[in-house]
Parts: sequence; C-alpha cells; structure tokens
Amino acid sequence: MKTTKFNIIKNLILGLFFVLASTPSFAIDIANDSKDSEIEEEFNVTDMIMHHVKDAHEFHVMDWKGHAISIPLPIILWTENGLVTFMSSEFQHDDLGNVVVEKNGQNFVKFHEEIYYANDSANEEGSYLTLNTEDHPENSYPMDFSITKLVFSMFFSVILLVFIFGLSARSYHKNGVPKGIAKFTEPLVVFIRDEVAIPNIGEKNYKKFMPFLLSLFFFIWINNMMGLIPFFPFSANLSGNIAFTLVLALITFVITTIVANKEYWKHIFWMPGVPVPMKLFLAPIEFMGIFIKPISLMIRLFANITAGHIIVLSLISLIFIFESIWIAPISIAFSFFISIIEVLVVAIQAYIFTMLSALYIGSAMEEHEH
Repeated sequence: MKTTKFNIIKNLILGLFFVLASTPSFAIDIANDSKDSEIEEEFNVTDMIMHHVKDAHEFHVMDWKGHAISIPLPIILWTENGLVTFMSSEFQHDDLGNVVVEKNGQNFVKFHEEIYYANDSANEEGSYLTLNTEDHPENSYPMDFSITKLVFSMFFSVILLVFIFGLSARSYHKNGVPKGIAKFTEPLVVFIRDEVAIPNIGEKNYKKFMPFLLSLFFFIWINNMMGLIPFFPFSANLSGNIAFTLVLALITFVITTIVANKEYWKHIFWMPGVPVPMKLFLAPIEFMGIFIKPISLMIRLFANITAGHIIVLSLISLIFIFESIWIAPISIAFSFFISIIEVLVVAIQAYIFTMLSALYIGSAMEEHEH
C-alpha cells in the first residue's frame, strides 16, 4: 500500500513532469488510482497507459484535490428515439457506468469512453451496466457521432492550416518575395516539390498531386506537433489512432488505384518478359502488394507515434512501480530525452508517409519501355 508521504511526492513528481515534458493528454489521472483518500488500489501501468493514448469525450487538463478538471465536448447520439445531444460534463467524469444521464426519456452511461443504454437500476457496485465474465458490457448502445478530443483536434488543425497558409499567401510582396510566415512555409513547400513529388512522380505529372501531398504532409505534421506542445489545451494523440491513419492510407490507395495506367496492372497480373510459370507464381504476390502498401502506411504512422507516447508514460510509471523517489530523476530525465526525440520523429513520420504516398502514385503512373 502506498503511504501518504509517497502520495505527496507522487503528485509533486507528476506536476514537475507535466511542466517539463508532458501534455494534457498525458496527464496521469490520480483520481483513477484511488477511490478513497485512505484506501488506494494498486497502480496499474497498463490501464493508465491505455487510458491516456485512446480517444475520450473530453480534454483532461489536470487533477486538483482529487477532482478532475476537464474541458467538456458535445455528445451526439443517434438513438431509438432519434437524435440526442448533451455535453460530456453531465457524466461527471465517471467512467465506470455509475452516473446516469437522462435525455429524451432514455438513460445513458459511459464505460471506458463508450456510451451505453443504462439499466433501470444499479447493481451492487453502483453500476448501471450488465458486465459479462470478462467485464465487458452486455448493454446495447446508440450510434455515437460525438465530437471526441481526436475529432476536435483534427478540426482545429484544419482551421490552423487554413489560417497559416492563408496568411502565407498574403505575405508575399508584389515581386514574389516571401515575408513573415511565408519565409517558413515556402522552404517546406519547395522541399516537398523538389525532394518528394518530382523524384517520385515525375515532372510531367507532379503538379496535379502537389495539393494532396502538401496537405498530407502538413496535416500529419501539425497534428503530431500539437500532441507534443506542453499546456496546449487541445492536444491529442491523433496519429496514434489507427482509424485516422487508416483513412489517410485509404485515400492514398484510392488515388493510386484511380490513376494507375495499363502498364501498372500489366506488371501486376502478367509481368512482361517473365516465364509463364513465374507469372502464375508472382501474380498473387503482386496482387497482395496492392493492399499491403496502404496497410504498411497505416501501421507505420500509427505504431511510431503511439510508441513514443507509451515509452514516456512507461518511464514515468517506473517511479510508482518501485515507489521510490530515488528513481525519479533518472525516469524524468529519460522521459524528457524521449520527448525531445519525438519532436524530430513526428516530422520524419510526416515526411515518410508523404514520400511513400508519392512513390506509390508515381509507380502506378510510370510508363515502361520493354
């Protein structure tokens, strides 16, 4: 059992780490570690990490005197009785199905950031959910179209990008010389054009794909950076959500499939200059490659961004696993070091995703000479 003295030290360490290297989305929820000031549960590293890398219906800012301080977001549900909307704060920060929200004659509870229809009465634990032997709810649930923190962060990044590049477009002199913020954005645009688009797609076709490649690069990069900015109230692990990376990879897949010429398909299903037995052997492999490429895009971005966040949280968790302040300086130092590396990683991952997308598009349009 943790002592009161250790709890005080724990709060101080978490506060220091939050100042140095953390973001609101990584703020460790002390309220979830204990339900009582005197009797506390054993610190569960896995639950804590998974709680902070997944999506949520609110932005958790910090904990103060055992109470969570959060920015609520709109809950939008399509139910049996139609559309239902309310703010996430009505759940009173409960995530165990103990707080019921009544709207339009229907009762709802939230369990691990999923919203379900509530039972008519609570069980012995005070929960309005029916759990199976694996502690999974058996209750039915409405269709959830809520503005979660990942969705809000994505919309915010779009607005930010429109503002940045709108301002950049107005920052040029009449002679075309950039000034202000355009001095920062122009080299990046030129870099994507000269080092990504032209080499992989070719000078003949690259211009039509520049808007897509630029949007892809800056959209991923901005969202990755937003998740690393300390004290930023709307930071979220957007690229660490596989649904987000899936959609980006799917867009690249659709574009590649649409622009592909007959030579591309010929080299997949019936490779020229290859013996017929080898064609029959290679065709299924090449066909699988059509889908493996976008899957690799999806997993690479998701895994690299999520891994950095998990490493930081794991290093900080060592303090509470060993329950010793002597490990705190080492743990915080390594966490801060990893956070600095992540600043570089988020830019590299945006570049790799954009470069591979350009490579796949370019290979689909390439004209072969036999």
